[in-house]
Amino acid sequence: MDKEFKMLAKDLEDTDKIARAAAHAFKQKGGLICLYGDIGSGKTTFVKSMAKHLGIKEKVTSPSFVILNEYRTDNLILYHFDLYRLEEEGIKTILEELREYSEGENSLAVIEWAEFSSGELPENRLEIRIKYLHDDEREFIFSSFGEKYSEILEEIKKVS
Repeated sequence: MDKEFKMLAKDLEDTDKIARAAAHAFKQKGGLICLYGDIGSGKTTFVKSMAKHLGIKEKVTSPSFVILNEYRTDNLILYHFDLYRLEEEGIKTILEELREYSEGENSLAVIEWAEFSSGELPENRLEIRIKYLHDDEREFIFSSFGEKYSEILEEIKKVS
């Protein structure tokens, strides 16, 4: 891990600000975001807000049952993964796709329930742990892995 940073969201508006900062930081660079958190912590809410700020017009839904949803803008593809329902063998089958989808400037892969990845995630990534505190209050803990993601984290920190 290169860097770690914490942000507190006191309400959904704060969560939206954090998601807007993340969307802005990834918009021209693409990459990989791994989301961790309990059920109800706000992972899908965060992705929906990010998608809105990336310019995605479609309704963003949790890919719990389909494993992957794909959304497009004029210059970016958002791949929204959910590993919650995958068994270990299922995860192994999508890892190559995941690596491919997270490379390049025109694609952003976001993984919900990254803790189910069996530790086989790409080395370079941004991890976000979302902790439910109470009501709409959340703690976001960002960890960057790799130089690109350290730079992205610095951009996101500017909103705090």
